[in-house]
Amino acid sequence: MDSREFRNAMGRFATGVTVITSSDGKENYGMTANAFMSVSLEPKLITISIDNKANILDKIKTSGQFAVSFLSDEQQDISMHFAGQKKKEGPIDFDEIEGVPTIRGSLASVVCDVDQSIVVGDHTIFIGKVLDLKLSEGQPLTFFCGRYGKYQENIHV
Repeated sequence: MDSREFRNAMGRFATGVTVITSSDGKENYGMTANAFMSVSLEPKLITISIDNKANILDKIKTSGQFAVSFLSDEQQDISMHFAGQKKKEGPIDFDEIEGVPTIRGSLASVVCDVDQSIVVGDHTIFIGKVLDLKLSEGQPLTFFCGRYGKYQENIHV
């Protein structure tokens, strides 16, 4: 199989959309990602996977912290901005938790200290120890086969 076929197969896994954020103390940085997973409840750990060529990689390594913001279905423009697909009109609204930038209005924001980092293939996996989080109401932004979508609840009576 070639890389394109592998990527197409991975795209058939429907995911939520997140923005990974970090700061160098002067400026906030973000990257759209769907490579996120909860790892452990005790201790509270999550993991993200970042391409080794991504600009945010060095920011996370230097600061030792990152946040994951789960986007709502009203935040596709923010996802596209941080994916480099389309510049968002107007500023990005950030909040701050434990000194780490998060995306304002996201469904949840989880702030972490880097617990471990592991270089695997062309990515670095960060395991984050959760420091704090914030929850909001709304519906998730989804991604499937290279397209954005919305969650649709199927209720069977």
